[in-house]
Amino acid sequence: MTTEAPSKPRDFIREIVEADLAAGRYQRVITRFPPEPNGYLHIGHAKSICLNFGIAGEFGGQCNLRFDDTNPTKEEVEFSESIKRDVAWLGFSWDDNLFHASDYFDQLYAWGEELILKGKAYVDSSSADEMRAMRGTLIEAGQESAYRTRSVDENLDLFRRMKAGEFPDGAHVLRAKIDMASPNINMRDPVLYRIRHERHDRTGDAWCIYPLYDYAHPLSDAIEHITHSLCTLEFEDHRPLYDWLIESVSVPSRPRQYEFARLNLNYTVMSKRKLLRLVEEKHVNGWDDPRMPTIAGLRRRGYTPASIRNFCERVGVAKRENVIDAGLVEFCVREDLNTTAPRVMGVLDPLRVVIDNYPEGETEWFDTGTRKVPFARTLLIEREDFMEEPPNKFFRLAPGREVRLRSAYFITCTGVVKDDAGNIVELHATYDPATRGGDSPDGRKPKATLHWVSADHAVDCEVRLYDRLFRSENPEESGNFLDDLNPNSLQVVPRAKLEPSVRGAAPFTRYQFERLGYFCVDPDSSGEAIVFNRTVTLKDTWAKVK
Repeated sequence: MTTEAPSKPRDFIREIVEADLAAGRYQRVITRFPPEPNGYLHIGHAKSICLNFGIAGEFGGQCNLRFDDTNPTKEEVEFSESIKRDVAWLGFSWDDNLFHASDYFDQLYAWGEELILKGKAYVDSSSADEMRAMRGTLIEAGQESAYRTRSVDENLDLFRRMKAGEFPDGAHVLRAKIDMASPNINMRDPVLYRIRHERHDRTGDAWCIYPLYDYAHPLSDAIEHITHSLCTLEFEDHRPLYDWLIESVSVPSRPRQYEFARLNLNYTVMSKRKLLRLVEEKHVNGWDDPRMPTIAGLRRRGYTPASIRNFCERVGVAKRENVIDAGLVEFCVREDLNTTAPRVMGVLDPLRVVIDNYPEGETEWFDTGTRKVPFARTLLIEREDFMEEPPNKFFRLAPGREVRLRSAYFITCTGVVKDDAGNIVELHATYDPATRGGDSPDGRKPKATLHWVSADHAVDCEVRLYDRLFRSENPEESGNFLDDLNPNSLQVVPRAKLEPSVRGAAPFTRYQFERLGYFCVDPDSSGEAIVFNRTVTLKDTWAKVK
């Protein structure tokens, strides 16, 4: 895994933009980020956001946020609002350049009529199954529809009646008249408009026919005078249709489409359809579940905008598909939080330690340099930091052994208390007053330093330990990605104990719990009931051992 950050973004798309500006093809760069409002954005979209807004910013241009809202059966206002929230959270601004494909419905329809008048489009009354059967295969040409020879007047009349709402869904479609024998299936008379008697969030009941993405996308680019239309590689075979449409109608500008490799992560699924299934079938707790690769999920888990932008920069922009190790994004998160997240101490599985020679009722406050922590007679340490019969190379607390408490004192275990079942419920210890602050005047250096909290001052918190949602690098390898769900992707610690400095922490406040990892306050928190999500461990626990 490569972790060295590039000094400055440099890739083939930026080289194209530089060359276009140098040649005077454009006076100003205009890009766009065109999401469909039919789901939440994921980290793959973050790469496209960073690229489109980044290039516009680097070259003094403009990036539009344009919603491709052409399918009212799947779109929701919730999704549109989440997209705006995610783009802004990543640190980008569209200023006044927020647009919708629905803004252009009148013009798109007019261009549909123009195609008909030029003999480049026709109304097809075949059923969906008939059109599918006539489409052909990769090695066989398609068959022309019986309706392909309709006259211009008949096509125009039918298209206008489609718009007027005279026909039911599926009765007719408008198709481009290109070439049913084309080796590129996308050029075999693609559908441009279909009938959908569905209310649109923005246009209401004004329309009952809606353009398809492959039609609306290039023409919307032309309306907005987009100079560089940046798409992922799956749209490479759609580029001939993009260019055909730009050449076939009287557009105000002539944008160019360029393709780059999409972001693929291991241990992850990136299909919006599969993510929707995870949500709808309740395998996760919504689109913003911290196990999801959605930007909302990453934000809730505690990822920072800077870490995601840094990750996208490290991944870079390539022409060939590849799979990125999920450990790289986790590295970027650790790298950022290591410099920004304040340190605190917390105990997830507490074990009581009574310091027998420490005065009862007394409290000291130790200054760690960033905050003060209380020390008293009864402390809590991690249960796994004690073993009654320690093996070799276990250097933490054991009977008769001395350890350092972070920023406090050296203590030595003097006794073990068990319940009737033989479970350890409490330890007894003594402290050395001369080691205040964690140093010994005689040079003693215990081999272990433990984190701890004062039992009387500790804040009760729920801690959610999130891990990767899937067990395998390629969750879809078995044929059903749901079979690869990690049953241990969420473990809840109902009553963890944290130092009092976290009391009242606002949602999305991030901390490093010393020795445990990075954690973020969940928005489920309210008042004294604080919920923490584990953002990432202190090291990559999934790393391959070689």
